[in-house]
Amino acid sequence: MRIGELARRAGVTPKAVRYYEALGLLAPERLANGYRDYGEYDVRVVREIRALSGLGIPVERTRPFLDCLAAGHRHADDCPASLAGYRDAIDELTQRIEGLTARRTVLLAHLREAAHRNSRVSPDDEEEDLMTTHASLPASYTTLPAGLPVPEDDGAAAHLPGMKVPPLELRGTADTAVRLDALGTGRTVIYVYPLTGRPGADLPDGWDSIPGARGCTPEACGFRDHHRDLLAAGAHGVFGLSSQDTDYQREVVQRLHLPFQMLSDPERSLAQALGLPTFVTGGLTLYKRLTLIVRDGVIEHVFYPVFPPNEHAAQVLTWLRDNPLETPGKR
Repeated sequence: MRIGELARRAGVTPKAVRYYEALGLLAPERLANGYRDYGEYDVRVVREIRALSGLGIPVERTRPFLDCLAAGHRHADDCPASLAGYRDAIDELTQRIEGLTARRTVLLAHLREAAHRNSRVSPDDEEEDLMTTHASLPASYTTLPAGLPVPEDDGAAAHLPGMKVPPLELRGTADTAVRLDALGTGRTVIYVYPLTGRPGADLPDGWDSIPGARGCTPEACGFRDHHRDLLAAGAHGVFGLSSQDTDYQREVVQRLHLPFQMLSDPERSLAQALGLPTFVTGGLTLYKRLTLIVRDGVIEHVFYPVFPPNEHAAQVLTWLRDNPLETPGKR
């Protein structure tokens, strides 16, 4: 095949193919007329170079991987030299990360100094908040990207108001079993969410394209920040609930400094008992985002769909204030 066809099939430019040849990574046959003749193996090689480049491995350092293919191995990383190539790339990334982290620390110090240079407020008074905002909570988890798809009301929660909460016991992050039909008198807010992401843990592929999926961390932060207001507005308690395990949830509670428990429902027992809406992605069956206002063991109100999640706690707070509980003895 000609160079143009090879480039098209491998997803690169003809210029890139010529560069690979100049490095000796490709050695096409020559026809009698002098033209280069590429085969299927060359397509495989170019695709491998492109994939490794996407991982941050320079083209010039892909030779151990290509030699592994040339030796007849099924995968380019089946050889010890290939694994060494991975380790070298990881070591370089680690050094870059450490350098960037050090630079970030210096920038934070400059920001802190400059922000309080002409202020009467001591920098020490706001140091914890500054570090929490700029270090502990990466923006990719605490903010919502623009253009997220808005979930539509498919009627999947219309049957819930008036239903009794089932006698289910779910494990909470305080290492206690919480029985849902025994939450006490008054109102309890239970916000149900798909899953929370955390630094170093990838979200399912296509997460941002699923209506209503993104935003569990901002939602949790909203309920954290409005927690006292929610209690003052008549909520007896607040719980988060998902199908994630308790250890994962406990890390989220500690990292985000949540003043309430998360409940773990890995078997989605509440969904089965009440017919709560779920969705499937990446082989996982997850809860769709909704919030239950439970009053004396009965679902009084449901928020569904929930959007945007970072404003949802304020929406719940507004509802509680607009629908106060009657004071005994008054009409």
